[in-house]
Amino acid sequence: MRIIAFHNLKGGVGKTAAAVNIAYLASSSGIPTLLWDLDPQGAASWYLGEDPDITGEKASRLLKGKTPVGRLIHPTRYPKLDLIPAHPSFRNLDVKLAEQENSSTLKSWLAPLSEDYGLVILDCPPSLSHLAEQVLSCADQVYVPTIPTWLSINSWQQLRQFAKDKKIRVEKFHPFLSMVDRRKTLHRTILEQGDERLKERLKGYIPYASDVEKMGEARKPVPVLMPRSAASHAYRLMWQEIRRITRL
Repeated sequence: MRIIAFHNLKGGVGKTAAAVNIAYLASSSGIPTLLWDLDPQGAASWYLGEDPDITGEKASRLLKGKTPVGRLIHPTRYPKLDLIPAHPSFRNLDVKLAEQENSSTLKSWLAPLSEDYGLVILDCPPSLSHLAEQVLSCADQVYVPTIPTWLSINSWQQLRQFAKDKKIRVEKFHPFLSMVDRRKTLHRTILEQGDERLKERLKGYIPYASDVEKMGEARKPVPVLMPRSAASHAYRLMWQEIRRITRL
């Protein structure tokens, strides 16, 4: 079982959309996939047609060992794709994890799932927190959506430095350009000429497209909603690159 995470300390950069679309493409490739919506706002759950508070289990029960993580899992409408929906109690998850001395709690929760899943995807709230540290530590690879602007690139550098400070292997971090608008000079320049601070970035990029925004209304992944669109093609290319890097 491989574990990947989509993370950024900034919100609104296309992180959850990427997590959901890659989860769908992984499952449609025949890989049993679990997406864990760790953000209490529940956007990933919403995109997959689930209400964010669908489960009555609480983060506190999980932390106390009274509820195995497997009991939080719900099937989705898509074959081989399951979901741990967001829950309002997840807002306390960071505090609860900070109270424990075990730095591998999240990894130990996920370990028993290896018999059922080939891939676990963690969609994380935008922060640099104790939860973020555990997510970044336990993930085999971390994918970081980065808008081609100076502020967004600076956020990528902050995340990378956070990983270094926590002694997390930075080689597993991969930024990728997200919400690229080729009408903007800066976006075109960074896309075409590159940037030294993004030398680890994926070759593929996600365009700024209304098809991605429509996910919220239709509550479906882009390849289901608009399978022939440019955005769908971009996610498919990115999935192939992620599959190769993650060795799936």
